[in-house]
Amino acid sequence: MRIVCLGGGPAGLYFALLARKADPSLDITVLERHRAGDTFGWGIVFSDKTLDGFRAADPETYDEITRNFRHWDDVDVFFRGQRITSGGHGFCGIARAKLLDILQRRAQALGVNIRYETEFADPDDFRDHDLVVAADGVNSVTRNRHADVFQPDIDVRRCRYIWLGARRQLGAFTFDFAQTPHGWFTLHAYSFDDEWATFIVETPEETWRAAGIEAMSQEESIAFCERLFAERLQGERLVSNARHLRGSAVWLKFNRVLCRRWHHGNIVLIGDAAHTAHFSIGSGTKLAMEDAIALARCVLAPGARRNIPAALAGYQEERELEALKLQSAARNRMEWFENVARYVHLDPLQFSYTLLTGSQRIGHDNLRLRDADYVRQVECRVAAEAGLPAEPRPPMFTPFRLGNLELTNRVVVSPMAMYSCRDGVPADFLLVHLGGRALGGAGLVMTEMTCVSPEGRITPGCAGLWNGAQAEGWKRIVDFVHGNSPAKMGLQLGHSGPKGSTQPGWESIDEPLPEGNWPLIAASALAYGPRNQVPKAMNRADMEAVRDTFVAAARRGATAGFDLLELHCAHGYLLSSFLCPLTNRRDDDYGGTLENRCRYPLEVFRALRAAWPADRPMSVRISAHDWAPGGNTPDDAVAMARLFREAGADLIDVSSGQTTREARPVYGRMYQTPFADRIRNEVGIATMAVGNIFEADHVNTIIAAGRADLCAIARPHLADPAWTLHAAAQQGFGDMHWPPQYLTGKAQLERNLARAAQLALHA
Repeated sequence: MRIVCLGGGPAGLYFALLARKADPSLDITVLERHRAGDTFGWGIVFSDKTLDGFRAADPETYDEITRNFRHWDDVDVFFRGQRITSGGHGFCGIARAKLLDILQRRAQALGVNIRYETEFADPDDFRDHDLVVAADGVNSVTRNRHADVFQPDIDVRRCRYIWLGARRQLGAFTFDFAQTPHGWFTLHAYSFDDEWATFIVETPEETWRAAGIEAMSQEESIAFCERLFAERLQGERLVSNARHLRGSAVWLKFNRVLCRRWHHGNIVLIGDAAHTAHFSIGSGTKLAMEDAIALARCVLAPGARRNIPAALAGYQEERELEALKLQSAARNRMEWFENVARYVHLDPLQFSYTLLTGSQRIGHDNLRLRDADYVRQVECRVAAEAGLPAEPRPPMFTPFRLGNLELTNRVVVSPMAMYSCRDGVPADFLLVHLGGRALGGAGLVMTEMTCVSPEGRITPGCAGLWNGAQAEGWKRIVDFVHGNSPAKMGLQLGHSGPKGSTQPGWESIDEPLPEGNWPLIAASALAYGPRNQVPKAMNRADMEAVRDTFVAAARRGATAGFDLLELHCAHGYLLSSFLCPLTNRRDDDYGGTLENRCRYPLEVFRALRAAWPADRPMSVRISAHDWAPGGNTPDDAVAMARLFREAGADLIDVSSGQTTREARPVYGRMYQTPFADRIRNEVGIATMAVGNIFEADHVNTIIAAGRADLCAIARPHLADPAWTLHAAAQQGFGDMHWPPQYLTGKAQLERNLARAAQLALHA
């Protein structure tokens, strides 16, 4: 079997040596354009977990790497004159040149033929080989040659960075943040041997240009960095090993690469040719070498050589999910560093915490395992900020004040449509449903979208608040919650607009009723889907009539005793149809620009604010991202949030999508939280995060990091009405209100959890 590796970086070399080790009969050649010993990087970072994988794949390489690495556990964050240290992170650094030397020597010892200073222009020149491994990096010739097959998605990011070294020892992975008149510069630094450290300096493009670096020579820009981070350098000089580049060309932009397909015939992409991970998460080389392990295993599996394309498909299937997960984490971390200015108002401890948890892979519980004392400090800070004694407690169980409304904790029962009302009247089902979740410990319980008119319902089973019978039904529920728990009740008001007259969610969601449909209205005469009714485009009389139904419903809600009012402006319903440019095609004062599209929703909001009691807060739910070309983006969401804040909103409930059937959301854990984070920290308004938040650890992390003030939990509350009480017991937090009727159950649960913890400890 003849194999050629196009590129002699860590990915190509590691695959070659692993394959040759597994089968010494293989004819493997590595083509490398540079000389042996040439490298344009400094240090490489691996986690302890990654090294365990290397040990299993090839103990000889592992032993050589570990003999040459620099290990550390601490992360130091320098911000506003303070150093915040978090321990237990378990990383090691090794010089890129040393790693390449180890891999080169090991590969050659196993019989791999490495041809240095050898260029290649077309991967198709090697079609006579059984396998062509394209390890040719982020600017892959192979990927570009067959871009129609590999379908790369390449995103050039907004920061400039320079990769430097210094003869300096650092006791921890070091982040430093320097403020200049032009903006913020970030330093990522770590030692990789007994003498040298990597120093990466990063800043947004606009800051880079404002500082005049574009016009500087390489030497001038390096001197600029030396002045910025002189305290970390302690008199040492910064050094570049990219002297072949002139002027500002030494400052790079990160290319985020992900290919839809990784193989074509007998050609396969590996490492940065297939995918990249931002250096802030330190995982590009890790991903590449783990690709090599998987590829060697797949192509050398029994029978694999008889069908190489099938083996390559298996390789992509095995690695693609891990690459996506890591790239998602890397994207979150990368965006954090691109937007450092968003977080500089935070105190140094919270700033360090939001940095450490910025990838959303590391959370509160994981940090506690790494450094319990650090997490204790964070919890004390969150408690003190909430007006409690500065003592540790789970952040999710700190109170939160919104105007005159105080919630006992940060957990919200998210609005969830039950479609279980007759003529809009909330009866026994909603009493048990909402009452049970209030007894279950959540600080705030939200109604489902409650419709302001019969024509504003989504389905015939939707709840309403357009008459007295409905108001009495809601008062019964609110009184039960207030009388039997410390939970507060929130009323969400909305109008279905173009998504009305449809079937319940457990039938054919968003599809029209088989019979008995009612006429619809919307911003524009655009049907939500091919089978949905075309709504009437609202005229001024329609707008005034609908506004007045909202006001009348809000007044009934205030009389019923609701503590908070939320206006539903998301998910493609009536007010959302005005906000979204894909559904608002008006050419009057209510269409076109974002300000015009917001005009009618703001008019409704202001009318509600005037009618709703001044001492009770109001929130607005928005779709912060339409997830569709031409739709609203997170930038637009920030602008919308500002307008609602100026109109008197106390809170933005940050959801996304569902505005168009063309939406293609990128799902994942807490996938909408970054939108709430951005609005909270850029607009300066409280936010509620929602969307695939399903663990107590998620809530603790979001609250402690200042990404949101409240967390709305939906489906977990359907499965477990007492989700919040159970989360408290699992964390050993006993200071929770339980209904007195349930106290014996609380005691038994706590005993069982304590016993299980002891058994696990002994095991």
